[in-house]
Amino acid sequence: MIKILTILGSCPHFIKSGSVSREITKHKEIEEIIVHTGQHYDSNMSDIFFDEMQIPKPNYFLGIGGKSHGAMTGQMIEKIEEVALKENPDWIMVYGDTNSTLAGAIVASKLHIKLAHIEAGLRSFNMKMPEEVNRILTDRVSNILFCPTDTAIQNLKNEGYENLDCKIVKSGDVMQDGAIFYKNLAVKPNIEIKQDFILCTIHRAENTDDENRLRSIFEALNEIAKEKQVILPLHPRTKKILENLKLNIQNLTIIDPVGYLEMVWLINNCDFVMTDSGGLQKEAYFFEKQCITLRDETEWVELVECGANTLVGADIYKIVSSYKSIVDSLKTKNHKLWTKDLYGGGKASNNIIKELVSYE
Repeated sequence: MIKILTILGSCPHFIKSGSVSREITKHKEIEEIIVHTGQHYDSNMSDIFFDEMQIPKPNYFLGIGGKSHGAMTGQMIEKIEEVALKENPDWIMVYGDTNSTLAGAIVASKLHIKLAHIEAGLRSFNMKMPEEVNRILTDRVSNILFCPTDTAIQNLKNEGYENLDCKIVKSGDVMQDGAIFYKNLAVKPNIEIKQDFILCTIHRAENTDDENRLRSIFEALNEIAKEKQVILPLHPRTKKILENLKLNIQNLTIIDPVGYLEMVWLINNCDFVMTDSGGLQKEAYFFEKQCITLRDETEWVELVECGANTLVGADIYKIVSSYKSIVDSLKTKNHKLWTKDLYGGGKASNNIIKELVSYE
């Protein structure tokens, strides 16, 4: 029997891990213990959430959140270590690049428990991002590095990981597994939606905490919304910032944050996506939607290289120009953008479990 201690810290973590957990249930020789650190506690994560999403409920809830990076990570290390000593797992499994991910990695390293990092090898090359630091440190102490793309593997090779005592595996992306699974469970939001619309999300601190960037982005969005409906699920904090800046946002369809199944519906039915989110860039690709990314860099460079993603930063001209280019391209329906399978075709979870079971 293989025992896996899975460390999760947010709603997106649970959605990603759900595909792996569903695969684990097919194997009688694997036992999974799920720990929710509470880093990004979401009040929507009720029993109904886990039932609707068909995700196993956590065995442990640590309730650690709303603190500074240092306090949060330190307390997570302490509590995860207590669980690890009690459960004595063969593996600790972590996802992505949050403080929860780093805390799980440190515990595994200190207790000499094998560590599996899912979404390994990603790089933005921006060391000012806490996520970049977390993912680099986690990669360094992992036994198996499950890379979603060839780019991620090349990043690790460039950093000398082939010379380290670890295994690099191209698993594919678990987010694509989830997108395929949840597409048929999608729910239409209870809002007025026109036939043709753009889905937009803005949440990154580099945009919301920079008045000049935020002003530029929303001036561009407001201009675009004169021609096409822009649906923008917006966090209350960002909405408050916009109100304080007295920005003109009257043309936008601003709604409260929606659940994941509603978001899947919006992605699947929109014309295209505009976002500063990392995950939504990929989800747009999974549903064959072009994406305008409101950031200066992206971890998903292969999407830029294949033409499915356009980086525009917060430049008004670039945002509006890219919008017009995509609108023109929609008339011709360029299927070439989607012919290359970049992310594993929905088989990542199965690949991960096979590697864990056969690992020596």
